[in-house]
Amino acid sequence: MKRVGILGTTILFAIFGFTVRMQAQEQHDKDAPEKQEEAKPAEHDKAPKPEKQDAKPQEPRHEDDKAAKQDEHQQDQQGKNGEKATKDQQKDQEKAAKDQQKQDDKQQKNQQKQAEQQQKSAQHDQQNNKDQKRDDQRVNGQQSAQQPNRPSPQPQHGNAGAQQSAWQEHRASNWKSQHRDWEQRGGYHGYRIPDDRFRADFGEEHHFHVASFPVVVEEGLPRFQINGFWFALVDPWPEFWAADWYETDDCYIDYYNGGYYLEDIRYPGVRLAINVFVG
Repeated sequence: MKRVGILGTTILFAIFGFTVRMQAQEQHDKDAPEKQEEAKPAEHDKAPKPEKQDAKPQEPRHEDDKAAKQDEHQQDQQGKNGEKATKDQQKDQEKAAKDQQKQDDKQQKNQQKQAEQQQKSAQHDQQNNKDQKRDDQRVNGQQSAQQPNRPSPQPQHGNAGAQQSAWQEHRASNWKSQHRDWEQRGGYHGYRIPDDRFRADFGEEHHFHVASFPVVVEEGLPRFQINGFWFALVDPWPEFWAADWYETDDCYIDYYNGGYYLEDIRYPGVRLAINVFVG
């Protein structure tokens, strides 16, 4: 009987232990999913994976910096181009201003020169009028005082030998040293031809051969007469002129720098000082 009681007790304990283990296993199985579900959020919270994801946007920032540098370079280049264009425009404006100033100065000089020429012409006309009145008074006063027996100069017109002798004696040996213009002679003080008469009969447009007019020698100077005026050569004629220039060359009477001169068109720039007489 005791053995049966012990066996029965042992069986009960075994059943109770098995039951307890089964309940514990079931409880463990129930609790295991909850622990796993709680562990997953913990592992997700631990991993700093967003930092790795943040590393990728750095490339767009680099591209942005590069684009910003390009924009900055482009702006600098545009600024330089603008400064260059401004400087070029300033240079063009300065050049245009200088050119305009030159033109204004040139125009002013031309106007001043014209004004001076007009003033000289007016002074010449005024002086001519004064000289004409003075000479008329002098001629009228001297006509009655002239010696009636004084021989007048005998013209040598048509006598080629006499003319040649007169002209050859008045030839220069060194014209550059022997020649003197009216300014060097202290100014012209002879008779002044009225302006209208001068324009009508003399000047560069009125050519003549000296030998075609009456020629005389008085006080050692050859004279020739044109339209009532006598012209006496004060200067010797140059040695480099042709020996028969007075017969072959076209000449004219010129008024230059306050005095009268004889010029030969074959030798431009060579002026022979002459004096003018009337009567």
